[in-house]
Formats: sequence, structure tokens, C-alpha cells
Amino acid sequence: MKRYLSLIKFSHTLFALPFALVGFFVGIAESGQGMHWRLFFLVVLCMVFARSAAMAFNRWLDRDVDALNPRTKMREIPAGIISPQAALRFVVLACVLFVATTYFINPLCFFLSPVALAVVLGYSYTKRFTWLCHLVLGLGLALAPVGAYIAATGHFGWISIFYGVAVLLWTAGFDIIYALQDEEFDRENSLFSIPAYVGKERALRISEWLHLGAAAFMVLAGGLLHSRLPEAQWLAWLGTAVFLAMLVYQHRLVKPDDLSRVNMAFFTTNGVASVIFGTLTVLDLTIF
Repeated sequence: MKRYLSLIKFSHTLFALPFALVGFFVGIAESGQGMHWRLFFLVVLCMVFARSAAMAFNRWLDRDVDALNPRTKMREIPAGIISPQAALRFVVLACVLFVATTYFINPLCFFLSPVALAVVLGYSYTKRFTWLCHLVLGLGLALAPVGAYIAATGHFGWISIFYGVAVLLWTAGFDIIYALQDEEFDRENSLFSIPAYVGKERALRISEWLHLGAAAFMVLAGGLLHSRLPEAQWLAWLGTAVFLAMLVYQHRLVKPDDLSRVNMAFFTTNGVASVIFGTLTVLDLTIF
């Protein structure tokens, strides 16, 4: 179990899960229904299964590339800890469980489940033909608040869509920062990324602009949240402020000539930003 949790980087679920919970509780609040714990459990399972499938598939597809990269050659598949066949079986199982879980939520979630899988699995191929791969990864995570809202209501909603766009731009921005580490490797091996395409300095500028867009949509979503749900108090705004502050902070950690704190910028600041935002917003919608 520890090997598979390491394979899928289970801790990284914290990036998108808080936004999924925000989408879910916004849907609950807008629909006026009480808390539905069975539905909540199913939404969390969908998040875990979809992300597990996506990450394991990425590791399976990239196994040969990972074996060549000094930074990734000790990952589970190239290191021989998990076989490619076992990893692929894990992907299939996670996909089946994801689709099966959506069946017990509502018809729209079930019918859209193949679309969601196509996005989150398809991302792994995009690195082979377009530097827009970062945006595709962002789109995969952006499905979290939108899908959770649909699970709670059975239809689309603008608040969740705005949060979804924010997640898309946020994820693309921090994925560019993470890809700075592999700029030369990607270029030498004909892999596509924004750092390999434009260089470290311009890539950081693009990341900053993407995060500026993410900040704008976070504020738009927060404004719409408070206009639609007047009972919402100040905690959601506090969570948004912390999230935006962490966006600024991560760009102060990374410089084109100093990548020593990339992992802190990528893992720590984004994980903290998402958890604090999600926690405060959910508390605002459920308690205060």
C-alpha cells in the first residue's frame, strides 16, 4: 500500500480536494438541502479514484522518460519497485471505481465521467506535442469544484465554474514553476513545456500572469458566492486573502538562477494555500 501511495503521490490530493469540498458545500447551500453524508463520501471517493488513476497513468506512460531523468529515475516504476503491468492494472481499477461511484451520485455525473477521465488521463500525452500541457493539467484539477457542485445539485453553477477557472490558472502556473527543474532535459528529449520553449525567465513571467488571472477569478468567485449566499460571512474572504498571499509568496521563492526552493514553492505553499482556503470557506458555509 505504501508503494502505491508513493506512486500516486497521494498527499498531492490536497491541491484539488479542498476546492472540490468548496464546490460541494456551495451546491448544498444553494440548493437549500441539508448535509448529505453519503453523497459527501461519494464525492471524496470520486476525487481519490480520479486523481489516483491520473497519477498512476502518468507514471506508467512516462516510465521510460523517468528512467532517463536523474531527478525521476528512482520513481517506483523505473526503479523496479512496481512493475508497469501492476501500475496499469491499478489505473484500470481506479477508473472503474471512479465511474461506478459516479453512478450512485446522479445521472449527469455518470454521463460526464468518461469526459473527466479523458481529460485527466489525456494530460500525460500532451507533454509529447504541446507546451500547453500545463493548462491541460490545470483543466484536470479544475474539474474538482465543478464536478462536486454537479454532484450536490445535478446541474452546472457559475460559482463552481469561476473557482474551476481559478484552479486551472493556478495549477498551470505552479506546474510551470515545477517544470523549471527539467528545462534542459525536456529540450534535449523533445518533450514540451513552457520552460523548455521560452526559457526560465520568461516561463516565470508567464506563471506570474497565470496566477494573476487565478487571483482575479478567486475574487470573482468570492463576490458571486457572497451575492448568492448572503449568509456567508468573512471567513471565505479571509481564506481567499490567504490563498492570494501564498501565490505572491511562492514567486518570491523561485528565481531563474536559483531553483533551490522549487519544491517548497510547489508543494508547501500551494498545499497550505488550498487547505486554508478550503477549510475557512467550508466553515463559513456550514457553521457561521
